[in-house]
Amino acid sequence: MEKGNISVSTENIFPIIKKFLYSEQEIFLRELVSNAVDATTKLKRLAAMGEVKGELGDLFIEISINKETKTLTISDRGIGMTTDEVKRYINTIALSSAEEFIKKFEGTDKANIIGHFGLGFYSAFMVADKVEIFSKSYKDEAAAHWACTGSTEFELQATEKEIRGTDIVLHISEEAKEYLEEQKIHSMLEKYCRFLPVEIRFGTKEVENEEVKDAEGKPTKTAVPDVINNTTPAYVKSPSELKDENYTQFYNELYPFSEPPLFWIHINTDFPFNLKGILYFPKFKPNVELNRNKIHLYCNQVFVTDSVEQIVPEFLTLLQGVIDSPDIPLNVSRSYLQGDPNVKKISQHIVKKVADKLYEIFKQDRAAFQAKWESLGVFAKYGMLSDEKFYEAAQKFCLYQNTEGEFFTFDELKEKTSATQKDKNGKIVWLYTTDRDGQDSYIQSAKNHNYQVLQFDTLIDQHFIQHLEYKQSDVVFKRVDADTVDKLIEKENELQSVLSKEEEEKVKSIFTETINDKKVTVEVKALSPDELPVQITRSEFMRRMADMSKLGGNQFAFMGEMPEQLNVIVNANHNSVSGILKTENATEKVKRLYDLALLAQGMLKGKALTDFIQRSVKELSVAE
Repeated sequence: MEKGNISVSTENIFPIIKKFLYSEQEIFLRELVSNAVDATTKLKRLAAMGEVKGELGDLFIEISINKETKTLTISDRGIGMTTDEVKRYINTIALSSAEEFIKKFEGTDKANIIGHFGLGFYSAFMVADKVEIFSKSYKDEAAAHWACTGSTEFELQATEKEIRGTDIVLHISEEAKEYLEEQKIHSMLEKYCRFLPVEIRFGTKEVENEEVKDAEGKPTKTAVPDVINNTTPAYVKSPSELKDENYTQFYNELYPFSEPPLFWIHINTDFPFNLKGILYFPKFKPNVELNRNKIHLYCNQVFVTDSVEQIVPEFLTLLQGVIDSPDIPLNVSRSYLQGDPNVKKISQHIVKKVADKLYEIFKQDRAAFQAKWESLGVFAKYGMLSDEKFYEAAQKFCLYQNTEGEFFTFDELKEKTSATQKDKNGKIVWLYTTDRDGQDSYIQSAKNHNYQVLQFDTLIDQHFIQHLEYKQSDVVFKRVDADTVDKLIEKENELQSVLSKEEEEKVKSIFTETINDKKVTVEVKALSPDELPVQITRSEFMRRMADMSKLGGNQFAFMGEMPEQLNVIVNANHNSVSGILKTENATEKVKRLYDLALLAQGMLKGKALTDFIQRSVKELSVAE
């Protein structure tokens, strides 16, 4: 057996870093600014320990562009490096000065230090032909100058530098000259660095000076540094420090020109993991495509991604806001998440916080909660479909609205309907409508029996109904126009028909021959005389499958190609129906009754509707 050490060919390291280490080229700026933040944070830590002599001065990071020399410079006033430290940390790949600092100075909070892998600096070579470092340490030793063109060779020498800190000078390559444009750099800083804890300056902006007036008495304008970032965003503060206006201001900072959020959840956890953030509930519109990628993931206030499906369940991606945690395991380039048990724990914690907040609001002000249900309902139902833990928690606050505008929880609705809407098999039947106006005649028929009719009119409701029936074995849902009301909720006692079997068959024959449509099935049933003479219903099962097909369910795709089957229910106990057997003009009467049934369902259109109107007008003229 042979043992040894694996060797690394240094000549091949830089090509790998340039092409494969980072998913996006522009990440180089995030990495270099993050290093500058770490240098500043380390300096503050040493000063607090009494290790730094004198005043720290104004601590900030400055980004500058020189188009003549084709350079981009990142300057800080942080801890700086001696010549020996440049040799150690710059010339040794994957040696993290941040990790060493945390180990050396116990008590340093890792949540305040960004660096981890010791590779971020080398991202500069993705856009630069040459990189220079000018650094002066807080130890007041001679400044160091380091230069490299992306090969394994470098130059290192002493130099003059007045100000403590480090300047990283990138000589931008011809292929990357877009990074010499102010607008490009400004947008990158806003994306990746908007909440970093050290002030970041880029260029200048003009502000009005009220104290100095011009000849016309107007405030003069003064050029001041343009500060890119908010060093203390709301989410890093304690909830006790914030008022409602602070939360709304932060929301406007994240999403300018957006409608105000319904409410928010402030997450501030330091055990068993460090997690901060604010999640906002936007106003959801029931039947529009929902916007995603609105939650921004940060690690120590550095932007990582807005695709957070791996850290939160999919339904929570409908929310907006910020999540920040140094305990979320990231890959080397900090561009995506790595699999880790911690991720699942954090995800579960966020789900619990959201569910607890919704229940808290529901208990505190139910009327206000109900007023927001049009938006909240879409989110809550999606969550109940997606996450078992959330389903269990949401049972306490998920609401069901009837056509009268009343709201019930699951338990409240079950109690209200168990006596009146239980069928002969012991199942509680919940009737619902997807079109309150279009299905009004069926709704009124159900109300005449003192039945509750629920409103389910969003795209997600068909899936939600299926899920509830699966979870609740004693409850079934039926759309109010799926059958006659007595068949929707079948009881032990059935009405008797005033027609004989022969007369029912004759009525059925007349209707079948008059309608003459293979998609239509005619049934003669004994209903209440107060019910409509003719009703059109659609099979609950077939209609659901067709609806699923429209929503994109591949397993039901064939249903979308099948012609719709209609059931024509003729009320044997209605005077108009029994009168058909006594009139010579039975066909015309059947046409009228059938057209009225189609009209009630909103299915009488085009030429058929025009013919119906014209016949009605003629009959009125004859009657006069």
